[in-house]
Amino acid sequence: MRFLLDPEQRAFGDSLNAMLAVADTPSVIRDWSRGEHARGRALWSRVAEAGVFALAVPEAYEGMGPRPVELAVAFIELGRHAVPGPLVETVAAAVLLADLPDPGPAKRLLPALATGEAMATLAWKAPYALDGDVAGTRLAVTSQGLHLSPGHGPVRPSLDAARRLTPLEPGGELLGPAPARALAYARLTTAAQALGVGQALLDKTVAHVLRRTQFGVSIGSFQAVKHRLADVRIGLEFARPLLFGAALTMAPADVAAAKVTACEAAYAAARTALQLHGAIGYTAEYDLSLWLTKARALRTAWGDPDACRADVLGAPTLSGDRRW
Repeated sequence: MRFLLDPEQRAFGDSLNAMLAVADTPSVIRDWSRGEHARGRALWSRVAEAGVFALAVPEAYEGMGPRPVELAVAFIELGRHAVPGPLVETVAAAVLLADLPDPGPAKRLLPALATGEAMATLAWKAPYALDGDVAGTRLAVTSQGLHLSPGHGPVRPSLDAARRLTPLEPGGELLGPAPARALAYARLTTAAQALGVGQALLDKTVAHVLRRTQFGVSIGSFQAVKHRLADVRIGLEFARPLLFGAALTMAPADVAAAKVTACEAAYAAARTALQLHGAIGYTAEYDLSLWLTKARALRTAWGDPDACRADVLGAPTLSGDRRW
């Protein structure tokens, strides 16, 4: 079975890629990591103007969604350029709000999410949420249901400096039950983001090994290097149909399979990129590090590999669901 994008979907992805390619995202990421959000907010607005967040918001609330295939296309490009911010969380929050039995919170909050005027973050039965200090809509899923958090605590460090973790203040307005469908959308967009990160790592590594020489020839001509890069390419290409197949069905098991496969492929790409770049790959000043740390963080975000595999098999996980 082949999952081919139609011309309109491909053009959408290409337009996002072209826009982000000139946005100097490494500088935006470093600003964001320091808590300087001006450039990140400006980029967020441009992403919203392209219609990305509206894809998760129903038409009744000024959106165009839900359109999971187009969301997957968009998040591949967002991952390819390592765009910072609570991207996945805003999509999951939009799905949660749209599914509430009471339409009041959705009418109040969703239009601003669709247009990019507001960001959302979400703590799904977890102690921390992403970028709670910059998100205007802070949601927390507890055993009681979905709450609108009144505030946030201090920023905590993360493996990926651009993923700034904040505890959310307990209590707040109880909006209603928390539909599980939002978790599938969070995992789908995380998988797409990881696929884009992995592709960027592969592209950067191929360019590096073609430039770097040893014994008077490019190291990209060495058979061992070719084999490592071929393994990465195969892993990413195997993950792609699983991702778009899951976007078509949105079945929890399909989404979990796509998430674990894409994130493991991106993690393998990161390990290979680090090895083939050599010592320079370890330096925080080198842009490659921005993608390396993101690949590692996404691997356990919204369900670690054990949790996702258990969901595919329909069995409980022994390791727990480590989201951060």
